[in-house]
Amino acid sequence: MFPIEQALADNAREIDAVLDELLPMRRDPEGRLMEAVRYAALSAGKRIRPFLVVASSQLFDVTRQYALRVAAAIEMVHCYSLIHDDLPAMDNDEMRRGLPTCHVKFDEATAILAGDALLARAFEVIAEAATHPDPRVRADLVCELARAAGSDGMVGGQMLDLLAERSPFGISEITRMQRMKTGALIAFCCDAGALLGKAGDQARHALHAYAHDLGLAFQIVDDLLDVEGDQEIVGKRTKKDESAGKATFVSVLGVERARDQSTMLAQQAIDHLDIFNTEAEPLRSFAQFVVERKC
Repeated sequence: MFPIEQALADNAREIDAVLDELLPMRRDPEGRLMEAVRYAALSAGKRIRPFLVVASSQLFDVTRQYALRVAAAIEMVHCYSLIHDDLPAMDNDEMRRGLPTCHVKFDEATAILAGDALLARAFEVIAEAATHPDPRVRADLVCELARAAGSDGMVGGQMLDLLAERSPFGISEITRMQRMKTGALIAFCCDAGALLGKAGDQARHALHAYAHDLGLAFQIVDDLLDVEGDQEIVGKRTKKDESAGKATFVSVLGVERARDQSTMLAQQAIDHLDIFNTEAEPLRSFAQFVVERKC
């Protein structure tokens, strides 16, 4: 049995060290901005997306430091999205990862700038020669991350998420929204390992299919946690989707059908990894972990 929780904890420590190095504190007048950046990026997150980058990179014997830099950059993008999602104009959340959200800790303007800074720094890190010696690989990573994070991915999905509060979304609309908002960045995490390792089309297709099903399973469990989760364990406000009247997998399918769907998707994700050997065990175990998690 692969020790997935220990592997996640070990990976989180590595990523935290890289983030600490890549986001140094500053003593100049704009140092407050970096204080907010570090507050958001170095809080105790699960580092799930970085784990997927590192685990997929291991399939292709990618130099670990290359994988860690890309993983840290993706975590910067994720943290930027959380800062902006929590703003009063978006989800208006006051708690994230068990701590006051960035705009509560600092102020709205500083939080917006901190998110902007994290997004810009992420692309800077990926474009630097230290991330990979091949400039074509770096260019491909920049292009694919921009696509996953932009209007055809995460940002577009957030727009749909806002519309879901006042539009009668069915299961197809919810699925499309979550594939964009959550799934696009998760898919890039797996694809990043293949890009770093210059993998062939068959391997990239298998990883993309794995990430596609994993992303949907992950979001369904998120929806279940919003309904059933303990706020103290989850680390953020729960039952907010229902109070906002937002369409989710759970509101459309019901709790039991949603849980069954997440289990089925996780197994499908695992099946996509059949072309890989035991080195894919971290990814297989992670898919199972996703549907069993409590936060």
